[in-house]
Amino acid sequence: MNIPLVKEAEKYLDRIAIIDQEKEFTYSDLLFTSHQIASLLLTEKQDLKEERIAYLIPSEFNHVATQWGIWRAGGISVPLCISHPLPELEYVIQDAQVSIIIAHPNFENIAKCLAENNNCRFVSTKEIASVDTLVTLPQIEISRRALILYTSGTTGKPKGVVITHKNILSQVQSLVKAWGWQESDSILHTLPLHHIHGIINVLTCALYSGAKCHLLPKFDPESVWNKIIEGKLTIYMAVPTIYVKLINYWQRCDRILREQMSAGCRKMRLMVSGSAALPVKVLQQWQEISGHFLLERYGMTEIGMALSNPLEGKRFAGYVGKPLPGVTVRLVDEQGNILKENTAGEIQIKGNNVFLEYWQKPEATEKAFKDGWFCTGDLGIIENKNYRILGRLSVDIIKTGGYKVSALEIEEVLRTHPEIKDCAVVGVKDEHWGERVCVAIIAIKDDKLTLDNLRQWAKEKLAVYKIPSKMLMVDDFPRNAMGKVMKPKIIDLFLQEEK
Repeated sequence: MNIPLVKEAEKYLDRIAIIDQEKEFTYSDLLFTSHQIASLLLTEKQDLKEERIAYLIPSEFNHVATQWGIWRAGGISVPLCISHPLPELEYVIQDAQVSIIIAHPNFENIAKCLAENNNCRFVSTKEIASVDTLVTLPQIEISRRALILYTSGTTGKPKGVVITHKNILSQVQSLVKAWGWQESDSILHTLPLHHIHGIINVLTCALYSGAKCHLLPKFDPESVWNKIIEGKLTIYMAVPTIYVKLINYWQRCDRILREQMSAGCRKMRLMVSGSAALPVKVLQQWQEISGHFLLERYGMTEIGMALSNPLEGKRFAGYVGKPLPGVTVRLVDEQGNILKENTAGEIQIKGNNVFLEYWQKPEATEKAFKDGWFCTGDLGIIENKNYRILGRLSVDIIKTGGYKVSALEIEEVLRTHPEIKDCAVVGVKDEHWGERVCVAIIAIKDDKLTLDNLRQWAKEKLAVYKIPSKMLMVDDFPRNAMGKVMKPKIIDLFLQEEK
């Protein structure tokens, strides 16, 4: 059978699919070029039979066409991050047992080095245009492996998450239905194309729907705002850090330009935030600027997206909504008991969206599942029928003095302080308390944030989380590799029990 994406693309031949820095490309262009690439990869073979094909290509049309070409030739796509150092790229090449490396001319030197060191065939994207004979393509069953994305999680070396064509179809159809994708949509893509967020939520959903996808080579706030001002976009998806940078840029502009930026946002129908917890303060700032109450959702490499706030209807700040179509979600305690509302537990997922396996790691795969449910390792709670994420069990849940404390919740409280610009909370090992809560704070003005007033403020605000109130503050200036002091100043706070 044909790959579902290809089958859908055949409905939209004359429509614009991709717009990059060079020009516009139709769905017909995408089908033709991906067929050229598939032909280039197959040579004398009739089917790549799930060979792993890696590629080092920036965010442009040929990146998308290469991904599709690998799939149409029967291979497994292994996208590489163009900013990763050589050892990290080498690890992926070796772990995935890659047979072919495809590279953009800008990355030929490093790709050739990788190919030579690992006995791989090297292919340059410059060769694509010279392919004038298109071979017969194999039939690809939907159960085949399609994609390997590397994720480190919180411990150990990165694992290759194996995603099938069936997984991709399930993830995309779920989001298309939930977020109302249409062929008239136009989305700006500023996310990495080696992550699930950029590949599935943005690129693949757009192409499955017959929509336009504008590719920027990298995120740049001025370029993004210029695109928004044009008023031709209908959807934008980003991570919290990007929204913070867009807010900061907007604040530096004059009144007339701000009004143009805000007007461009109001012409869009949907703006989404994900991949990390969205601070409520950022959500509120963005709403004031854009008129959009950002739609938050929850997912990860192994499952795609699982939970989402509604396209229509009330959204709640700090919550990630309800299960997406076709996804089943449950919360369990440490003994595996299923929990109901208002009790925190591990989030577990079941559905066709869930990945097949960790590449060549059967023990890790087996450990990740329990009775057919994927164990996310995230702690969540259902309140008012909506899910709220409390953090990673291994990182964000701090065990101090017999209490389990959510680092994300403490961060949200601290961000409400008028003199705190941002903060990050982690647990530090302590012989007496198990873990102490360490808070790294970026102050708006250092002279206004004193230990005494912050201690008193925190004592009142953090009491609800049973956080002890006495703090020891240590001033520290972050430094670069040359030892030069970098701004802004960081203040570390260790919260510990009053004696």
